[in-house]
Amino acid sequence: MAIITLTTDFGEKDHFAGAVKGAIYSELSDTRIVDISHSVSPFNISEAAYIILNAYSSFPKGTIHIIGIDSELNPENKHIAIKLDDHYFICANNGIMSMICTEIAPEKIVEINIHDKIETNFPVLDVFVKVACHVARGGTLEIIGKVINTIKPIRNLIPFVNDEKNQIIGSVIYIDNYGNVVTNIKKKFFEDIQKTRKFEISARNHKFKKIYNRYSDIVNFEVEESKRNDEGKGMVVFNSAGYLEIAVYKSNSRTVGSASTLMGLKTMDTVTVKFQPIPTAAVIREQGLRYE
Repeated sequence: MAIITLTTDFGEKDHFAGAVKGAIYSELSDTRIVDISHSVSPFNISEAAYIILNAYSSFPKGTIHIIGIDSELNPENKHIAIKLDDHYFICANNGIMSMICTEIAPEKIVEINIHDKIETNFPVLDVFVKVACHVARGGTLEIIGKVINTIKPIRNLIPFVNDEKNQIIGSVIYIDNYGNVVTNIKKKFFEDIQKTRKFEISARNHKFKKIYNRYSDIVNFEVEESKRNDEGKGMVVFNSAGYLEIAVYKSNSRTVGSASTLMGLKTMDTVTVKFQPIPTAAVIREQGLRYE
């Protein structure tokens, strides 16, 4: 039984998500359809990329992923199908797949070319479903498209590091359901630049000098619960996906607030990390410092 996932910005109010599911079942009644999310912010490429990157690998090999974000066909927004990590991805060539492709090289990429056989103004329903069902039946990608070697990159995917290696300039790529703010700074990237140095993270006028391993690490459990007052405190963690995240402990936009609402942070805002300068050889000898 084939598994087809759906990630879109259709929301739950309109008929679009239901229509896509109906079209899949009409072609393959024994398919299993899984909704990853229909709540991606409209046309938000980086948000969709972050969601699919962190969801796809939990599915079995051979799963087919339809990504319906900014999918209207035009000369600058072609449709592609990718085989990567033994999964299949069907989407527009608008940068959505570049976040995954920087970590794992695609096995095959094709530019879908069956549009002359289909009249549509709803390509996710009419084109992406056809391709997904073709793959689910065991069809090859070359039948529905021509092989290409590159895809469109996403902007601001990799943070900027200055020549002195004492500053990272990243950006907000995702805001989750709790209002936590996820940046494009990954843990390994951070640690490779940090080299154990002290640091200060700045987002608007908010500054942090510590990164917690877990959200609850901000709590002092030795203090009586009624006196802790931890809810609503700002903090920084590396989240479960390994990205630097600015959060508010037990955040709720309608009560204690969230990192997004309390700090005024939104997608594409800048987040800066400043490190102590790397000590020179003379300073290391004089102060007996150890530096690697």
